Amino acid sequence: MKRVRNTLHAFPLRSIALATCFATASGLAWAQDEDTATEQLLEGIQNGERVEITLPDPEKQLPLEDLRKFTEVFSRIKDAYVEEVDDRQLLESAIKGMLSDLDPHSTYLAPKDYEDLEESTSGEFGGLGIEVGMENGFVKVIAPIDDTPADKAGVEAGDLIIKLDEKPVKGMSLEEAVQLMRGKPGTILTLTIMREGETGPIEIKVERDIIKVTSVKSRMLENGYGYVRITQFQADTGSQFRDALGKLEDELGGDLDGLIIDLRNNPGGVLQAAVESADVLLDEGLIVYTEGRIQSSRLRFSARAGDVMEGTPIVVLINGGSASASEILAGALQDHERAVIMGTQSFGKGSVQTVIPLDETHAIKMTTARYYTPNGRSIQATGIKPDIEVRPAELKELDSKPFFTEADLSGHLEGNNEKQKQQDSGATQAEEDETASLADRDYQLRSALNLLKGIRILSPQDKGRAEGSSQ
Repeated sequence: MKRVRNTLHAFPLRSIALATCFATASGLAWAQDEDTATEQLLEGIQNGERVEITLPDPEKQLPLEDLRKFTEVFSRIKDAYVEEVDDRQLLESAIKGMLSDLDPHSTYLAPKDYEDLEESTSGEFGGLGIEVGMENGFVKVIAPIDDTPADKAGVEAGDLIIKLDEKPVKGMSLEEAVQLMRGKPGTILTLTIMREGETGPIEIKVERDIIKVTSVKSRMLENGYGYVRITQFQADTGSQFRDALGKLEDELGGDLDGLIIDLRNNPGGVLQAAVESADVLLDEGLIVYTEGRIQSSRLRFSARAGDVMEGTPIVVLINGGSASASEILAGALQDHERAVIMGTQSFGKGSVQTVIPLDETHAIKMTTARYYTPNGRSIQATGIKPDIEVRPAELKELDSKPFFTEADLSGHLEGNNEKQKQQDSGATQAEEDETASLADRDYQLRSALNLLKGIRILSPQDKGRAEGSSQ
């Protein structure tokens, strides 16, 4: 505020009052102490001085015309809508509209939504077992969760749900669609979906059930090669992942020759769980960082010393259903060159949502930051590109007839290791059949296993072992 003395004119008091109201409405404070400024202002007016007031930047003030438009629409709905609408309902709808128009992940959380959010991170909830988002007004399947009704019924990542039973999805909010998908266990919901490659809509009947998600599954593929499947990142996934690796090594009785981490159709989950899982396999360095407009949204997560696998070769499998936290883990291992990423490009959900309480029962979930990999790559809308692209495929052997070999000749000269080979083949046949069956069903998994075998053959330590044994 600037005072100019010895002038002959003064602005009308009404103009000064109006300017003061605008400044107050914009939420800005005076630079000086408010009481002192008011006294000086009144003193200047009484002395006939001209008082100049510097108003805030108009672009930073509340849009008064738009606020008037909002109140006008509110009033018209109250007066003329075909049915009477409660004020609270109208205001909540306005809040939902503000958030949903920002991006597909920002939303208003009523008390029931709080419960649903807790269920999804605890690992047990009712419904179909799919992670969904919105795309062009339809519900898009990000990924079906393993061993759930949707997964068993044949729902696939990338499917667009256009109808739930007989109700069109177009025009629904994501929350409304999710509420329709939830229901009493044992009841049937018919999903009408559009799928790439199909000429028309497909109907899939899914029986609702209590969804209990097992976050981490593990098994030995072949002697020396472990497999860990992370279906979703929950609060305790990091510790479960560490335990699974320990059990595989205990089962083998030593270090693994190779490890496959399967993140396909993993829709993400708890950020800290992804960080903890990456920390298990990294000795040092940045895992992920976030950037946003407010200070609290700028976070950095780094690995602590100690790679529990001690350099064991790793292949990570991803696809279009791998999103959010699974992309963080894959991106960190890729940037640190700790693993080979194989499969197809991931979903590209690289934004951070923060739950901001409004009162004891309501909150908003709002996008506040973006994820970046250690090398500064943004995951948002681009995803993680695999080092080796391998698309899903079904393979059929062209020639399954056995070859006639020297060992089949009558009276052939017996080899030094022929008898031992026969004994070994009989002992391991059941194990090989089980592994072959899994690999035959999953071309990407077979490709990952073959890559690990190749890495082991060419690795320096194995060459050293061979030279040491020959001396």
